[in-house]
Amino acid sequence: MFAGLCVATGVAAQSVPDLVKEMIKHWNTPTEPFKVIDNIYYVGTDGLASYLVTTPQGHILIDTAMPEATGQIEGNIAKLGFKVADIKYLINTHAHIDHTGGLAQIKHDSGAEMVAGAKDQPLLEGGYYPGREEQKELMFPPVKVDRAVHEGDTVSVGGVTLTAHETPGHTPGCTSWTTTVKDGEATRSVLFFCSATVALNRLVGPPTYPGIVDDYRKTFAWSKTEHPDILLAPHPEMYDMAAKRAKIADGAPNPFVKPGEFNTYLDKLETQFADGLAKQTAEAQTGK
Repeated sequence: MFAGLCVATGVAAQSVPDLVKEMIKHWNTPTEPFKVIDNIYYVGTDGLASYLVTTPQGHILIDTAMPEATGQIEGNIAKLGFKVADIKYLINTHAHIDHTGGLAQIKHDSGAEMVAGAKDQPLLEGGYYPGREEQKELMFPPVKVDRAVHEGDTVSVGGVTLTAHETPGHTPGCTSWTTTVKDGEATRSVLFFCSATVALNRLVGPPTYPGIVDDYRKTFAWSKTEHPDILLAPHPEMYDMAAKRAKIADGAPNPFVKPGEFNTYLDKLETQFADGLAKQTAEAQTGK
């Protein structure tokens, strides 16, 4: 949530209502859906990512957007020639309003099984941001989790398998997912990365949730072992989606295939986390 905002501080100078108001226009701006690669399609808004992974036996939808953008996502799925009713699994990377807002509605419309990280289950079923349970701007329609996953668990349909990886910090149950796709004669590894920004999280005094700093560090350690060919994430700007999309052309190499991009991005996130932790610690010590 708020991927490009309040990364360093965790508590923005702006109020949360002002932050949400500032981002809503971008988050809810429509965009045309498109094929990313093989059986992976972008069906989100201009500002928030949602991915449809298709198979002849049914589909997987990864993340939604704000509650009011649910119709856009369902419309985008239809524009691509697919049916919401054929979604077999809904996967949530992390329980923040900008990625969960449409889960309850699409679950109702599709009958899909809801899958999420075990430690995010209470957040999804309660519809709140941890540590800010009474902040109405961050509340979202609660959704029942049918299956809570841990490291190494899988979701499979139609010969496609996604593997769960616990990458906590951004939320306690933040979960990234890996799979493979075909790119011509090549097989490419894909990472749907949850997130590791500080965003609105408090790292100290008191933290958003106990153990949050250690969780971020675990995620950074795990991430250094991953070297995906393709990085996808909940916010398009995390992987320069617009620039890559503009380069899609028949006969040209797929612009989303960019080995090393994830690791460069993680170096940036780890630096931002260290800066945020130092700043929050200093503010706590001075009583600000």
